[in-house]
Amino acid sequence: MVRIGWVFVGLLEAQSALLLAADCGGLKDLKLEHTTITLAQSVTSGVLEIEGAGAPLHDLPAFCRVAGVLRPTSDSEIRFEVWMPVQGWNARLLGSGNGGFAGEIWYDQFAGYLKRGFAVAGTDAGHQAEGTDASWAYGHREKVKDFGWRAIHLTAERAKQILVAYYGKSEEKAYFDACSDGGREALMEAQRFPEDYDGILAGAPANAWSTMLAAGAGALQGLIADPKAYISDKKLPAIQKASLAACDSLDGVSDGIIGDPAQCHFDPEALLCKSGDALDCLTQPQIDVLKTLYAGEKDAQGQTIFPGYTMGDETAWKEWVVGEDPGSSLSSQFVQNYFRYMVTGDPKFNILTANVDELLHESNQKEAADLDATNPDLSKFTAHGGKLILYHGWNDPAISPWNTIAYYKSVQQQMGAEEVSSFARLYMVPGMEHCSGGPGASALGQFGMETAKGPKHGLFDSLQDWVEKGSPDEGVTATKYAAGRDGVRKPTMTRPLCAYPKVAHYKGTGNTDDAENFACATP
Repeated sequence: MVRIGWVFVGLLEAQSALLLAADCGGLKDLKLEHTTITLAQSVTSGVLEIEGAGAPLHDLPAFCRVAGVLRPTSDSEIRFEVWMPVQGWNARLLGSGNGGFAGEIWYDQFAGYLKRGFAVAGTDAGHQAEGTDASWAYGHREKVKDFGWRAIHLTAERAKQILVAYYGKSEEKAYFDACSDGGREALMEAQRFPEDYDGILAGAPANAWSTMLAAGAGALQGLIADPKAYISDKKLPAIQKASLAACDSLDGVSDGIIGDPAQCHFDPEALLCKSGDALDCLTQPQIDVLKTLYAGEKDAQGQTIFPGYTMGDETAWKEWVVGEDPGSSLSSQFVQNYFRYMVTGDPKFNILTANVDELLHESNQKEAADLDATNPDLSKFTAHGGKLILYHGWNDPAISPWNTIAYYKSVQQQMGAEEVSSFARLYMVPGMEHCSGGPGASALGQFGMETAKGPKHGLFDSLQDWVEKGSPDEGVTATKYAAGRDGVRKPTMTRPLCAYPKVAHYKGTGNTDDAENFACATP
């Protein structure tokens, strides 16, 4: 009789879930503060094509798609969406972040987590634009606030309310997974809205926005103000070859990856041209610029504004740092658009004639309060029970990996290393570029990506274990994939991920592409 009773209860629960799912369209009439629901639609075809969002999404489970607009101020227009599985909801919410200056919702990440049973939410951060475009901010102070902190927070609040309206109950746990500007958003949530999420996975955070782009202005001046100093992308292979020759084998194996750039002391003077300019050498002005790119930009008093890049993957600088020609890099676009439309309010502003110290002061005065997420005090987040995992690729050409280390150390200094170890970890990833990719193993569970060994979803699974089971998984691996002849991605290399400050060292025997033959050790 007891068994039959349980079956009957289970059938009632299933029927209730189906009734809720069938009423997805009714959410169109949901009344929420400063919110207009524009779409409440059941998606059952398994395929979804969203105008302007790239290729159609396939193999989706049936879900309720809710879209809306948040207008917390008269100048706000924050678009957001919440996707909720019809069946098999794991009672968890996943918040998705943005990149660059935002401007769109990342639907691919929505799809990945939806397939894992998560309800997923995200926002365009208050405007619709390409990721390098900041013209939307011109004359719109409230939109800058929406982008900086308000949109991501309000989306979390509304998503939770919509979950209750649809499922009849709140989520049991809420997570956030994002990188780059999304990493900044992640830290903004932990610092300013510590009860929004229980677990946060923050990659390559652009959290020191105001100083990072001021330093970028200085780097841009050094690269392109004097044509003699500009480093052509054609010379990047020679720089990379020289830096690898100096430091590649320091981790016990020569594999085209510098395992611990902190131990690398490559001197660019070794590349000085001996008999005229050539692609395999650098002129003295180019060497001087290269040294600054490694060291980071300094102010007039010699204090570092923002740290520099690491050695070993300089060919990745083509898109982000030097461009195909002077001024064409992504960094150039971010810096110039930031100062034109957010800081100075002058669309004709010329970065090359500006004073970097003055830019730094103005940037901090006008934008730090809304854009920076550098507060080391995470006491309210940990009091809520929150867990934070930071990660950064050592060969990131967009945001200096040293910045994330500096933030992590500032939290340790503020709260004590022992206390921090109870709720936060940092993973530095050898050979990974910006958020993913690069010569190293860079699939580590971010954005829901799978790994070939260890927890299937790497750092995210580790984070979930930490939140829900009390301890993070210690055996996380990163995986490098390559497409096979059949088009299917196949693992070609795995490496252990080591919690900072530990690094992976080769044991001396066995296949160097297998994580089993490496061990995490303190330098």
